Amino acid sequence: MQSKTKLYLTLLLPVQILIIKGISFFPEAVERFYSNGLFVYTSKILRYVFGWLPFSFGDILYCVLIIMLIRFLFKKVFKKHFLWKEIVLDIGATLSIVYACFHILWGINYYRLPLHEILELDDEYTEEELITVSEKLITHANSLHATLEPNDSLSIQIPYNKNEIFKKTIPAYEQLHTILPDLKYHPKSIKKSILSLPLTYMGFSGYLNPLTNEAQVNGLILNYKAPTTSCHEEAHQLGFAKENEANFIAALTTMNYEDPYFKYSGTTFALKFCLNDLYFRNEEKAICLAEELRPGIRANYREVNEFWESYENPLEFIFESTYDSYLKANNQPDGMETYSYVVALLVNYYKTRL
Repeated sequence: MQSKTKLYLTLLLPVQILIIKGISFFPEAVERFYSNGLFVYTSKILRYVFGWLPFSFGDILYCVLIIMLIRFLFKKVFKKHFLWKEIVLDIGATLSIVYACFHILWGINYYRLPLHEILELDDEYTEEELITVSEKLITHANSLHATLEPNDSLSIQIPYNKNEIFKKTIPAYEQLHTILPDLKYHPKSIKKSILSLPLTYMGFSGYLNPLTNEAQVNGLILNYKAPTTSCHEEAHQLGFAKENEANFIAALTTMNYEDPYFKYSGTTFALKFCLNDLYFRNEEKAICLAEELRPGIRANYREVNEFWESYENPLEFIFESTYDSYLKANNQPDGMETYSYVVALLVNYYKTRL
């Protein structure tokens, strides 16, 4: 009986893949019936169930799954005489269950309407528009830095701990109602990851557990990056699965919030995307614009680079390549290189608003 169940689940996997492929052709339906329908309720239920816990249940779940995988390998695979049919059914049935849970609880959001259509923005921009918005962001960033730190050579140190930053993201999201009326972040479920050290060596600032809808933030990252990282993971929680769209919402949330440290973190976050994109189009102009920044802002950028460089290791490339492949398999053809769409959203939103 158990073998039959595993067989049926295994055979169901390719059927599920075809169904998801079919769903991907109907983004309007996904937007209406899933992202703004079923997902709203399932995600809230998960945040109510797991959000109150002071630790990440999702982290523990992943640890248990890794232990079970190792046990499975030693018990059934690393043997002289192994039953390959049994192994195939075990793997197939497990993948089928995980695939179904992943998409039902969160993953179908990958196929919703693009954010530029939701916000009624263009998805193309000229180099001149990019330069104009970059210049406005530089002026804004310099002004915020001068307000927070009279010494133009010193970097900004955000005076909040991670938990205080998490609390501030709630009202930060509330003020987005005029821009995205359906975006309501309640209840909250954001925590420092128990796996922060492994995440750092893997090169990740945080992640969303799609099975528990918990947002995990790497507890080791610099506080300067914590506001945008927190808002990025919360954007995932609210159904914006694509990395580039979550980055834009993180910038939008922090830049519009009244707290000057959040504004600074968000403005310099958005500016870095714009300058990176401009560098590929017009290297000389990008360098000239970067030199207009107060030295303290450049010091913040440098501190972030130095943090990640201090944890570089040979395995990081493998983790990043795996994640890049995961993104490409989930309706993000550019993988981790998603600057152009983030910048398209930033430029077309802020060209008339800064």
